[in-house]
Order: sequence, then C-alpha cells, then structure tokens
Amino acid sequence: MLNQNQTPLLDALKANAARLHAPFYTPGHKQGEGIFQPLADLFGKAVFRADLTELADLDNLFAPQGVIQEAQQLAAAAFGASQTWFLVNGSTCGIEAAILATCGTGDKIILPRNVHSSAIAGLILSGAIPIFLNPEYDPVLDIAHSITPNSVQSALQQHPDAKAVLTVYPTYYGVCGDLSAIANITHQYNIPLLVDEAHGAHFTFHPELPTPALAAGADLTVQSIHKVLGAMTQASMLHIQGNRIDGDRISKALQLVQSTSPSYLLLASLDAARQQMALHGKMLMSRTLQLADEAKTRISQIPGLSVLQISSPPYQGGLGGSPGFTALDETRLTLTVSSLGLTGFEADEILDEKFAVTAEFASLQHLTFIISLGNTPADIEQLVQSFTALAKEYRRTNLTVKSDLWQDVFTTQCHALHFSPREAFFAVSEILPLIQTSKRICAEIVCPYPPGIPLLMPGEIITKPVLDYLQQIQAMGGFINGCNDTSFKTLKVLKI
Repeated sequence: MLNQNQTPLLDALKANAARLHAPFYTPGHKQGEGIFQPLADLFGKAVFRADLTELADLDNLFAPQGVIQEAQQLAAAAFGASQTWFLVNGSTCGIEAAILATCGTGDKIILPRNVHSSAIAGLILSGAIPIFLNPEYDPVLDIAHSITPNSVQSALQQHPDAKAVLTVYPTYYGVCGDLSAIANITHQYNIPLLVDEAHGAHFTFHPELPTPALAAGADLTVQSIHKVLGAMTQASMLHIQGNRIDGDRISKALQLVQSTSPSYLLLASLDAARQQMALHGKMLMSRTLQLADEAKTRISQIPGLSVLQISSPPYQGGLGGSPGFTALDETRLTLTVSSLGLTGFEADEILDEKFAVTAEFASLQHLTFIISLGNTPADIEQLVQSFTALAKEYRRTNLTVKSDLWQDVFTTQCHALHFSPREAFFAVSEILPLIQTSKRICAEIVCPYPPGIPLLMPGEIITKPVLDYLQQIQAMGGFINGCNDTSFKTLKVLKI
C-alpha cells in the first residue's frame, strides 16, 4: 500500500530549488535572478527558485519514470483510479484528450448539449460527430441539469455504433444525475463513459458528498483540482479505471494538447493537494459542509431569496429527486435573486462593489458561490450579512425574466447541426452583421461565460431564439465569449 504521507514531486522540486549551481537552461529568469522587480515584489523571490524545467531529478511529464510517476501513482490511489495523469493545461486539455483517445474522424460520441466549450474543442480536434442530448431542465428556474439514463438508452439504441458517452457530473450548479445508471447502460454497449468531473474533485473525501464518478462506474474522469481543492489554478488530473480506455492513447493525446514545457509549480501543487486530501480530506470537507450548511440555513430565511436544494418539497417547482437531479453538492450555493427585482448580474455587481463579496458566476436569475476548504467562518458571516443588506436596501419590484431556454434554445440546437464541428471550423467563412446571420451556419464557438457552455458552435444553424437569448444575456450585464467579435455585433458564418 502506498504511503500517502509522501510528496515525491514536491520534495524533489524543493531540493532542486535549494541546490546551488550555475543554471544554463530555461527558464530565462534563472531562478528569479532575472525577474523584473515589480513582479518579484508581488510574488516574492522564493517562488521563482522553484520555477524549474525538466531537470534529471524532476522527471518528464510525458514519459514519467521517477518522481512524477510516483506522484501520479499516489494520486491514483487517493482518488480511486487505476492510472492518473497530471494536467498543466487545466481540465480543458483532459476533456480534449479523452475525446481524442476514444473517437476518430466520423466516429459518434453521445454527450449533453450543455457541455463545456472544451468538449466542443475536442470534437473539432478529433473530427468526431456529436449526438447531442437535451439535459433535464427546470423551466421555473431556467437551469439545465444532467442528461437522464432514459435519454442515453434511447440515443444508444438509435446509434449503437457510438464510440463513447460523455457527461457532465456535477453541473456548474452542483447538480448530479444518475451516473451509475448511465454507466450501466453505456457499458451494455461495451463503450466507455467519459465524465467531465471538473467541479467534483472533492467527492472522494466525504460520505455526505455525491458519489465520485469512478465509484459510480465511469471509465474516465477529469477533475479540476484547483477549482475546489488546494492546487494552483490550471492544475488538474485525468483518471481512468478498467480496460475500456487505452492508457497509451491517453498519453499520446495529452502530448498533443499540453505544453512541452510544463510548469513544475503546477505539478508540485497537485502532489501537495493530493497529500492534503489523502491525510486530512474528511476533516476539511466536514468543516466545509458545516460552513455551507450555515450559509444556506441563514440565507434561506432572508425574504426574497431561495436556495437551490434537492430536499422535499421541490425547490420552486424544481426537479429534486428526478433522473437528472439525483444528488447535489452541498458545498455549492446557488441563490435565486429575481424575487428581489434584481437580475443575477445586478446582484453580483452590488455584492462585489458595495460589500466586497464575489460570486463564482452570475446568470439571469441566480448567483452561484463555491464554498471550499479555503473559506472561513468570517467569509460566511460576510456573505450572510451582504445578502441581508441586499434584500433590505436594494430590493425592487419582482423581476420577470423570460428566457424559455429549454424550449427555444437547447431543444432547437440539439437538432441544428448541419456540418461536423471540425468541418465547419476549417471551412471558408465570412463575417456578417448579427441581424443577417439567422438561418446561416455558425463558424465559431459562442457562449456566455462563465460557465462556458456554448449556445452556438461550428456547424450549427444559427436560430433567432439563440440570438435573442444571447442578446438578452448581454443586455442584462452578462458577457459573450468565444466569438471573434466580443461586442457581439457580428458573427462568423460559413460562406455560401
């Protein structure tokens, strides 16, 4: 059994940072000696001494045989995988590699329409053909949840030649679908289940959290260790188990989508975050759950605010306990603010500017907050007090938001793909004023961000409901990312 007290990569980096020698290798700042003083004043000199390259004692990320291999083996044991890869290009590169390793040009992959933009990038890189499924949807809250086992079963019956199923677990709101059932159905066709578990890296470490993807039967999962645990931003992991995924293909795919000069600061932070959770994870998650429970209990008592929850009775007509919403990450706090007469964007701006409270992301009706091991009781108190003041001092008449996201956007877009994302991405295109793009074929990725869920992608027909919804998001203070024109006055379309 592996000793989780060890941090082989962190220890090796620490030793090499302290070693006195004349450096004639990259990076150019030579352990901080060449760093411009304003940057050194911000970060301190110590971090630059550890900003090293692939020295003999530090192993090679793409052919690990030493301390990186040992660190990845420890991570696999801690997270319940048979093999783990460290990622320095975020979960984005992990999702791309997962698709590249399982699908080739023309191969079908079943996935939800509310996937992250990294999955669309994976489709473009691989040439795979998406079979999109509508996620279950709460029409009152305008929140898309998970795809359901029935929808996966139906898709596989219609497309038995699909090479993989990919799903999101949990969603940005912390909602989990019935992953065990989806895994069982997928495996009946002897194909792998790939899981975007970017926001669920903590599930392994406490029994009151949702079942981890691997424990639920996933063949591959990608986790953003930096999002909810203690790694540095951009540091993630990819895990596999079983024999449906070829580990060698994963390694080769990762070589295509990761930097050949990986940051050892990020790699070492993964090693340290794994040790922290392996040794203290249950205690840290117990404390985090207590903080989240206090926040939810107190805020739910403030008139005009509602907290997303799965408990009975259903939340404002929500789908708690349904196939697309079988569990909720209780460390994720989503509040509906529209009953205060505010959009989520307006509430977000007020909280940030007036009360120094910053949410993870805002949407038309909601604000979502990530409560993690780094939060303190003082943070929770400040959050509760800010919402108390918001409800008293900034309340307006009730806000009516008409988005009809489910009927008018996702339902339409699931049937709007006329070219593969790869074909459309590389096709000849032109830029047109927005008003002239309806019924044309999109040539770029367009999504409100966060959470980075594309509403248009290369190869899809541009529909009026989608344009209306994106313009509504922009008018209410949201941001449209991914497209060439950030003002969203023009769009790139395939040239006729």
